[in-house]
Amino acid sequence: MEVWLRVRPAVLLATLVVCALASSLSAPDAGFVAGLWPVGLGTGILLVSPRRQAPALLAVVFLVALGSVAWLAQPLDVALGHAVGVVLEVSLAAWILARPRRGAPGGASLRTDRDLRQWLVACLASSLVGVVVMAVTAGITDVGRPVLTGVSVGIAHLAGQLVVTPFFLRPPEHGAVARGGERVLQWSIVVLAAPVLLLPTAAPALIFLAIPILAWAALRITPWESMAQLVGVLAFAVVLSSLGRGPFPSDPQIFGVPVEIQGVLLSGFAITCAIIVVPLMLRVGEYIGAARAADAERFLVTNIVDSATGVAIIVTDEIGRIVRFNPGAERLLGYRADEVLGEFTPFLHSADAISAKAAELGVADDFVSVILTMVQEPDGSRLRFRRKDGVERTHNVTITQLTDPQGRPTGYLSTSEDVTDSVAAQEALRAALAAEQQAVERLREVDAVKDAFVSTVSHELRTPITSILGYLELLDDGSLGQLGSHQRDALARVMSNSHRLLALIDDLLTLSRVADHGVQVAHEVVDLRTIIGAALDVVGPSLSVPRRLELSTAVPQDRVAVQGDADMLERVVVNLMSNAVKFTPDGGSIAVELGTGETDAVLRVTDTGIGIPVEEQGQLFTRFFRSSLALGQAIPGSGLGLSITRSIVERHGGSIAVTSTVGAGTEVEVRLPIVRGNVQDSTTVVPDDRVDRVADGSSTR
Repeated sequence: MEVWLRVRPAVLLATLVVCALASSLSAPDAGFVAGLWPVGLGTGILLVSPRRQAPALLAVVFLVALGSVAWLAQPLDVALGHAVGVVLEVSLAAWILARPRRGAPGGASLRTDRDLRQWLVACLASSLVGVVVMAVTAGITDVGRPVLTGVSVGIAHLAGQLVVTPFFLRPPEHGAVARGGERVLQWSIVVLAAPVLLLPTAAPALIFLAIPILAWAALRITPWESMAQLVGVLAFAVVLSSLGRGPFPSDPQIFGVPVEIQGVLLSGFAITCAIIVVPLMLRVGEYIGAARAADAERFLVTNIVDSATGVAIIVTDEIGRIVRFNPGAERLLGYRADEVLGEFTPFLHSADAISAKAAELGVADDFVSVILTMVQEPDGSRLRFRRKDGVERTHNVTITQLTDPQGRPTGYLSTSEDVTDSVAAQEALRAALAAEQQAVERLREVDAVKDAFVSTVSHELRTPITSILGYLELLDDGSLGQLGSHQRDALARVMSNSHRLLALIDDLLTLSRVADHGVQVAHEVVDLRTIIGAALDVVGPSLSVPRRLELSTAVPQDRVAVQGDADMLERVVVNLMSNAVKFTPDGGSIAVELGTGETDAVLRVTDTGIGIPVEEQGQLFTRFFRSSLALGQAIPGSGLGLSITRSIVERHGGSIAVTSTVGAGTEVEVRLPIVRGNVQDSTTVVPDDRVDRVADGSSTR
């Protein structure tokens, strides 16, 4: 169609006039049918022209059709009927051919089966319109027999559409299949055979020998050449008919057929040639296009397969002979492709490898059973391959059965990767993990033995230490006699160290209890203000003697109720205040604050002590951990206080956080869920003076 877009409409219209007049010359002398009238040329002019020009072009087609029939000295009403029919035919055919279709860029093409169906529908529909219009015209004008006239005109116009419209549609883009010599031979045969077959008048059947020659052209040369040969042969037949020669003469006396269907023979021949040539031309185009697509696909697949040097790709036929062995298979297995093509695949595996795989899959110990079972595993499995050098390597293999479009098996595709090293690494890792697990279990056993030992020893030490402290108190109060000043000084040191040892034993016992059973929380509601007061009674004496530390407290006036164990919570506050006292130099200060949030009670213990290095703060809650500053200044302690404190706080549903700066002090914040509502009846009762003394914010130095 692109060719005709470069031709001026005036040239096409002039061609239409010439062809219309030529068709009139080929019409039967006694009839009014204008032979093979070029309806297809009128359709083509509409297809290649802008839509805005369609009305003017249809007017020209109408005048040409009217004049070509009037030239035959036919009545004006007959010429008008013929012209109206032609205009309706070309309009309908052009509309159908140019109509866009779903999933296609548009009409006006002749490349696929859908295009072929659309083309046939357009030609048949337009010719049926011609049948009806000319039959009605013949009936109204009483010129000719309506049915015969309509059929004759319809067949003639169908031939005109089928022969000419393909020139105005986009044909297949394939080139000539035949080489140069064959094309010259084919053209020579057409040029020489057309006169030989068309000139004899007494043997009309000879003309159909031209059909195989035209079919040969449709199969072997370009679409444009094939259509040109078709039009050339039919044009030669029309010229001969107009001269009264050939197998389709215009003299009605030769064959004794009605005048209305004299032109049917020529039209039928044209229809037969077009119906054979055009579909063959289209089918060759589709075949060549499919072949080119297949070649491109094959080239792409070949490139992909050959570039997969890390994957062994082996293709076999349906009985297991190797038909493809890619470079990846050559690299991984050590064979060249020419060494294995045509060989059966079992040589790539040892008997032991097949036996082991058969046992793993639970199938018979033979190669075929193993392979057919592996085909059913889409995710693949491991199988040992034997290289050319005899070394066995483990591959992760996926085997797929190949089938043709009818579902019949055509072969097998095996893709595999060498995973020997990764399997060995996995086994080593699995062994290391097992050893590590054993070591962890052993450490747990050792830790359990250690905890049991600590608990046992602590229990055994507590009794004699308690007895020692009892006798020391008897010595101190003079029950066993008066002591001198030096003796009392020594006694005080012994009592101090005994109390420290007893505190350490208590910590160890608490730690052992937490590790074995967790902290058992009593279900009672306590007032944190009383807990702080009780802790102050325990820690308070150490603030002034022998230390000079300032303590400030700030607690709410209202009760701060939490649910828990009063003794355990008191231990939390005592531990935090004791640490503050222990790590704050003389002259420093300690602050204890109690507040409430929306859901939590907030306890903060702040000091101006030595602080904790940032890099060590993550280990504060580790058992037996002592900071480098505490060790450097020889500050006594067991490193268990914060570990025990966190266990108690978390057991109560709370949290603990530490913020510290070296040389500036430390702040410890404890949050515990508060209890809302009237809790007076269940609150642990403590003396009011203890609460009042803490709430006053008193200072001790």
